[in-house]
Amino acid sequence: MRVISGSARGLKLVSPDGIETRPTLDRVKEAVFSMLSPYINGALILDLFAGSGALGIEALSRGADKSYFIDSSQEAISCINSNITAAKFTKSSVVMKTDAIGFLKNCSQQFDIVFLDPPYADGLYENTINLIAENKLLSNEGLIVIEQDFGAEKHINIGQMFEVFKEKKYGRVGITVLKWR
Repeated sequence: MRVISGSARGLKLVSPDGIETRPTLDRVKEAVFSMLSPYINGALILDLFAGSGALGIEALSRGADKSYFIDSSQEAISCINSNITAAKFTKSSVVMKTDAIGFLKNCSQQFDIVFLDPPYADGLYENTINLIAENKLLSNEGLIVIEQDFGAEKHINIGQMFEVFKEKKYGRVGITVLKWR
């Protein structure tokens, strides 16, 4: 796993061991950032269930202003800190070891792009999306980027507040980009 483009291009990233974390494949990451390229420069990023922090780091490498990295695993937090240090993004990063749901309930910051990649089997998609809407944590032109397993999560109820902006499938991995309705 590596940073694909931008100022940290080619940097190899460390990832937590085990099956709890699924790093986003480079080909999927490249496709996601191709979709997001007009929205990245100057953006405020929220990388929920961050794992290695690869998505937030990729966004910083491509010109985002700041990334918040949220994960409840100490091993993931250690990997994120190591990766942002290696990429020289410590000043533009906020790393928090906390539960994503708890973070969303107590957050008042609005983000331009939210990366949402929770454990597939935990059913966290809808609760997370609802909290983002209820607390108005997405800027007016903001986007939520959801990574899901099409084999496990065939349909996510996005409620009345959001609409599907873009959707792509890469093998079993699906990417859905939401925006305000």
